Amino acid sequence: MGFIDDYIKVFKKNKKGLAGKFKVIGQIGVGVIVGASMYWSDGVTIKSKTFHASEINISSNDDNNYKDYTWEETKSLKTTIPFVKNNEFDYSWLITWISSDLKKYSWLVFIPIIVIIVISVSNGANITDGLDGLATGTSAIIGITLAIFAYLSGNLVFSDYLNILYIPNSSELVIFISSFVGACVGFLWYNSYPAKVFMGDTGSLALGGIIAVFAITIRKELLIPVFCGVFLIENLSVVLQVSYFKFTRKKYGEGKRIFLMSPIHHHYQKKGIHEAKIVARFWIIGILLAALSIVTLKLR
Repeated sequence: MGFIDDYIKVFKKNKKGLAGKFKVIGQIGVGVIVGASMYWSDGVTIKSKTFHASEINISSNDDNNYKDYTWEETKSLKTTIPFVKNNEFDYSWLITWISSDLKKYSWLVFIPIIVIIVISVSNGANITDGLDGLATGTSAIIGITLAIFAYLSGNLVFSDYLNILYIPNSSELVIFISSFVGACVGFLWYNSYPAKVFMGDTGSLALGGIIAVFAITIRKELLIPVFCGVFLIENLSVVLQVSYFKFTRKKYGEGKRIFLMSPIHHHYQKKGIHEAKIVARFWIIGILLAALSIVTLKLR
């Protein structure tokens, strides 16, 4: 979608590019494909602990007594959710609370949520790409965070210690996300202020899409508001600005603004803060949020 948009802008000399509705349709298509693959593919599984109470010997001092469970590979809609005791959330709960017989229709809830995540993150990255190096550097930080998540989730020892979902072979995805980070850093060399090259919608939508799909694959999509906090803030600033402007125009006859300009990085530009300083501060925020998201795996 990003490539088509840039092609229309550059070669067709149309500043508007691809119509917004077609971008959304494309993003919905990607989200549906990802959601359907996660739900129906037999190769998408997790390994969960199955405890055997009868094997527990409380009176024994044997150090191996903690091995009172086995790992079973199953199809599941479980994912990681922060700030709760067991750190797990099952999407099927959103429909089975009505009736347990509805579990087979869990895809009606799961796939739309995946679509929303893909659209939100890809648009967040696209909106963030407004200052030299901002989207690229932020995406590199997020990529490193996802690499850590993928490695921990794919390692039986670490996933057991942290009591998180063990996802078979997810550590292999570290290779892909490391390449993603390397590409971001290499591009950042020329995209940092003052930028010599620009990614356009082709790059920014792809960055967001990759981050969203990768997070979904390793069951960390509900942590996106934390480690993608910069994208979230940028998205919210636009939503608040547009919504408040329309509301005040309808109520008072004149539109008012919350920010001097949205997305929020342009607000700080209007306040006279240098572009490079804004980018550096957003990177710092991104690093802090990345650290917080990793800490949530153990701190509950």
